[in-house]
Amino acid sequence: MTDNEIKEIKKQLSPDNCIIDRICGCYVNNEKEKQAISKEAFLSLSDEEQHKYFEIFKKILTGTRGRNIIDMEFPLAEEAAGGKQADLLALRESHLEDDALVEAFYDKVIASYDTVEKLYIILIHAIYDVPGMTTDMIINEDASEGVYDHIFCAVCPVKLEKGTLSYDPGENRISEKVRDWIVSDPAHGFLFPEFNDRAADIHSVLYYTKKSEEMQEGFIDSVLGAEPPMTAGAQADFFNTVVRETLGDEISLGDVMSINDNVRIMIRDHSDDPDPYLMDKKEIRKVFERSGIDNEVMEDFDWKYDEVVKENAEDDEEANPESYIQATNIQGIKKIDIRTPDIVIKVNPERTDLIETRFIDGKECLVITVDDRVEINGMEVHTIHRRDR
Repeated sequence: MTDNEIKEIKKQLSPDNCIIDRICGCYVNNEKEKQAISKEAFLSLSDEEQHKYFEIFKKILTGTRGRNIIDMEFPLAEEAAGGKQADLLALRESHLEDDALVEAFYDKVIASYDTVEKLYIILIHAIYDVPGMTTDMIINEDASEGVYDHIFCAVCPVKLEKGTLSYDPGENRISEKVRDWIVSDPAHGFLFPEFNDRAADIHSVLYYTKKSEEMQEGFIDSVLGAEPPMTAGAQADFFNTVVRETLGDEISLGDVMSINDNVRIMIRDHSDDPDPYLMDKKEIRKVFERSGIDNEVMEDFDWKYDEVVKENAEDDEEANPESYIQATNIQGIKKIDIRTPDIVIKVNPERTDLIETRFIDGKECLVITVDDRVEINGMEVHTIHRRDR
């Protein structure tokens, strides 16, 4: 889904544009036992309850693409009878009115979701009458392009609120407030099917994770059957390993900064694309070559890259050897940390030209060009002692 398509569906999660017709929920204790099950017409809820649910499901469409919001495709086997995608289709087509299907869905989530917390599993069914769009990308409410029939799922931890003091009108005094179990923002969830090209794409699902490194692989495998990409951290580690293995002992500060600079250039070159810029073997090679990596070194790039992919697959049986990485997940794109055992230097990625290495008095040193004011602990200081001027 493009950012605009995500925004379009997110906009419908409001009282003015409500497209939700049914909501089901299951409260699960920390023994993985179902404690309470609900099912009702969404519009039968109070305005306050509706508002809370709108906020929960907006979260499923909020975050960084490729880190929190992830497009996943179903393997062909999952689209056959008995597959996970087929089960989700049946759930959607039932409009959540088939209690057996909903119950089976809860059971799969409870069995596969790795947690010791209490959970509130929420399912909603929604139908969006997709308005037409003019050639200059303006919504035309008077024309219809079809109906987008879909379901949302949100898995929300239920936590004991923090203890606090409050006013007790019965006792007319300040006392300890009774602590309640409250539904937190969703930790994971999904939208099925995706809204691609402003229509239902039953071959893909939009997955949400609040924390990019907590993907809940068991939940994805058991409930969705889709193929998740590497986590954002794993993608960064993979790229760093390719750099280290390719450049070997010859790796230098200049090489790393040049590679990071060229990745940022490639991201800018693809900034108008509707989808995030993804890098495969060919794209990474292109970045290395643009960064001036020696031709002799690049002769070994292909087989070293393949070795890293092979090792990555051996370490993680679920890893897809053909996985791509999202360029914005690479370390050094948003910030650069230069570390020694005793010093940490944070550098604006756009100003790596201010850092260089030099030999001074026989020692290799990092040299920082200072052409503006310098502050230490919030205090502006002179970089050259006055007596030395």
